[in-house]
Amino acid sequence: MASRLKRSKAATDRSLRDERPVADRLREIRRITDEGPSADPEYLLRVLSDAEPRLRQAAASGLGTLREERARSALEASLDDPAENVRSAVAQALGMIGRPESREPLERAMADPEPSVRSMAAWALGAVGNDASVPVLLRHRDDPEVTVRLWVTSALGRLRSDAAFATLVELLKDPSDRVRREAVLSLGRYADRGVPDLVRPFLSDPARRVRIGAAIVLGRCRDRPSVGDLMLGLLSDDAWVKPSILIALGRIGDVQAAPDVARLIDHPSAWMRVCAIRGLAELQPPNAAEPIRRHLNDPAWSVRGAAAEMLGRVGDASDLAALRERLEDPHPWPRRGAIYALAQLDLSEAAPRIREELRHPTPEVRLAAIWALGRLRDDGAREALVSLLRQLSPTGGASEMFAQGDGDGAVRLLSDAADRLYDTTIQAIGRLRPQEGGDLLLVRALTESRASLPEEMVDRPARLPPIEIAPGTNPPTLGQLFEAALPLGPDEDEIGC
Repeated sequence: MASRLKRSKAATDRSLRDERPVADRLREIRRITDEGPSADPEYLLRVLSDAEPRLRQAAASGLGTLREERARSALEASLDDPAENVRSAVAQALGMIGRPESREPLERAMADPEPSVRSMAAWALGAVGNDASVPVLLRHRDDPEVTVRLWVTSALGRLRSDAAFATLVELLKDPSDRVRREAVLSLGRYADRGVPDLVRPFLSDPARRVRIGAAIVLGRCRDRPSVGDLMLGLLSDDAWVKPSILIALGRIGDVQAAPDVARLIDHPSAWMRVCAIRGLAELQPPNAAEPIRRHLNDPAWSVRGAAAEMLGRVGDASDLAALRERLEDPHPWPRRGAIYALAQLDLSEAAPRIREELRHPTPEVRLAAIWALGRLRDDGAREALVSLLRQLSPTGGASEMFAQGDGDGAVRLLSDAADRLYDTTIQAIGRLRPQEGGDLLLVRALTESRASLPEEMVDRPARLPPIEIAPGTNPPTLGQLFEAALPLGPDEDEIGC
C-alpha cells in the first residue's frame, strides 16, 4: 500500500492543477466521453493522475468507453492506484480496449485483495482473449466471492480450452445460481462437445435464472431431444422463463411446437408477445404470417417492431404497404424492423424511402437502412453511403438502451448499433459492386478508408447486424469485407497473384 500512496503523491505533483469543483470536472469527463471516437483523450489521461479518486475512476471509465489504445500504458500503471474503485474501473477499461499487451498486468491484478478488482480483471482477461490466462483464472474458481467466480466462469467460456471446459463442467455444481447460470451459458460456447447432454438437466434447476440459461443454450444448439421438456415448460414454468423457451423452440425448429408458441402471441405481457412472434416466425408453420400481421399495430413498440421484422421471414410482397406504414412509426424500433423486412423480401420499390432513414438520429434505424440498401443493391444510395462512410469511425460509438414498461412485462433492449455502422457501410458499398474502371467514387472511398486503418483493426471480426450472421457461424473479418468490396488491382489476376 505504501508504494501505491507514493505513486499517487508523485502523480499528483505531475498533474496540471484544475481548481474547478469536482462536479464540474466530472461533467467535463462525461462530455468528452459522449463525444465518442472523435474526442481528444488528453484531458482524461491527465485526470488519471488527479488527487481525487472519483475523477480518476471517471477518467478510466471514459478511456475504456472510447477504447483509447493510447491510454493503455497509463491505465496499466493505474492498476496500482490506492483506490479500489479506480483499480476496478481501470481493469474494466483495459478489457474494453482489449490489447494483448494488457494480459500480464491484468493477470497480476487477479491477486488484488479487493473482490471488485479481481472480478473486473477476470472479465477483462476474457475480453483480451488469450487462453494463456486460463491457468491464472483456474486458481480463482473457488474464490470466496461469488462475483469473482461469476466473472472467472464467464472468462473461461470466452477463452475455450480443454482445461477451461473441464472446470466449467465442475462449476455447474456451484452453490450460487448466478455462477451455475454463467457456467451453463459458457458451456454453450463449446457446442461441439456434447454440451446439450450436460445442460438439459438444468431445465429443472430450482433457480429460474439457471433454467433460462439452459433454454438459451439448448436453443442455440438446436437440441431436438429437449423439445418435449421445453414445451412442458411453456405450460408450467415461471413467466420469467417462458420467453427464453419460446425463442429456443423457434431456433430448434420442430414445427410440433408451433401451436403452443402461437397461443402466447396474444399474451398480456409485451415481452411474451415479442418472443412468441419471433419463435413462430422461426418455426415457419403454414399461415404463420397472419397472426404476426395482426401485431403491426400493437400498442407496444417492441411488439410492432418484432412483427415488422419477422414479416421479412414469413411475409410476402403483399406486405409492402403495411411495412411502409411502419416506416412512419413514431418509435424507431418498428421503423428498424420494417426496413429489415423490406430488404429481406427484396421489395426494391421501397429503397427511395429507406434512403431517407440514413439521416435518422437513432443508430439502430441507420444501421438497418445501410444494410437494407446494400442488400437491395440500390444504385441511388451510392453517394449517400460514401458520404456516411467518411463521417463514421471504425471504433464505433456508445451503446443505447430502449426501455418499455415495468415488472414482469418490461422490455429492455440494449443496442450496440453504433459499433456496427462503419463495417456495415463497407459491406453495403461493396454490394453495390464497384468494378475496375467503373465507379471511382466508391473505389476511392473504400481505398482511402482501408488505408487509414491499422493492421490489427483490419484483422478483427466484422461488426455486422445480427440479421447478417447466421447462428453458429463466424462473421468475416473487416479486411475480408474490404477485399470483397474492392475490385482487383491492375497487377492482380483472379486468384490474387
